[in-house]
Amino acid sequence: MIDNNHTTTDFAINRAIIVDDEESGRIMLRYALSAKKNWVIVGEFNNVAAAREFLKTQEVDVIFLDIQMPRENGTGLARSVSDMERPPLIIFVTAFNTHAIEAFEVHALDYLLKPVGPARFTQALSRADEILTQRRGYAKALRSYVDREEQANDTITNAGNYLQQIVARSVGEMECIALSEVLWMSSAGNYVELHLDKRVVLHRMALSAIEKLINPKDFIRVHRSAIVRTDQFQHIKVIGDGSYRLTLLCGAEVTVSERHIEQVRGFFKELQGSE
Repeated sequence: MIDNNHTTTDFAINRAIIVDDEESGRIMLRYALSAKKNWVIVGEFNNVAAAREFLKTQEVDVIFLDIQMPRENGTGLARSVSDMERPPLIIFVTAFNTHAIEAFEVHALDYLLKPVGPARFTQALSRADEILTQRRGYAKALRSYVDREEQANDTITNAGNYLQQIVARSVGEMECIALSEVLWMSSAGNYVELHLDKRVVLHRMALSAIEKLINPKDFIRVHRSAIVRTDQFQHIKVIGDGSYRLTLLCGAEVTVSERHIEQVRGFFKELQGSE
């Protein structure tokens, strides 16, 4: 543990703990945080059990949490934290693959991929500051992620571990949106627009990243900028060379590209065959 006798009247202090079984990992985070004026480390732990005991008596704002640790991994501590009335934010420190990183993003959590670069570290701290001002919905977001990872660990393969909800951040809160409520999705730069029954929700994540996490039986890519829920398909027509228009039951019209037309036609054939 390092000295935390740091005071200021200009900004709020974020109290953090580090949980990592590797001393080198703790040293790296300690050094990086020492340069941030509004951050103070109030505890360092090399195992989940010790960190859990500390959290029973001490309030912290952020946990820098390694996932892969002996005896009990970081997901176990995340489960405990998600049951708290006002849980600390968790920034995962991980060597996980890209698929897992996308899961962090879609559940409104954050991660640091080892080895951590200074620019990415600063970005994570900025995001933590943002989320600390909109705590509503964070506990549910964290529980959703933990449930998803535990489900994956209970199966032989992750093939059936598809996303069930998206946690979208808006001004002052986080909103959990069930995938069953999403009629179609469209790309908007670094964001994706989630088209619901009577509104559109903007979520900061690439459409291609979400595509990897959703059930292909429920959603089909019809264009580089659009994914549609299969039970929304109504009819399709040609609108030009290599271009088609798909009309949805909700009334929306979505362009289908030549690259994806055969998959869309195949779906209509399957639908006709089941009638």
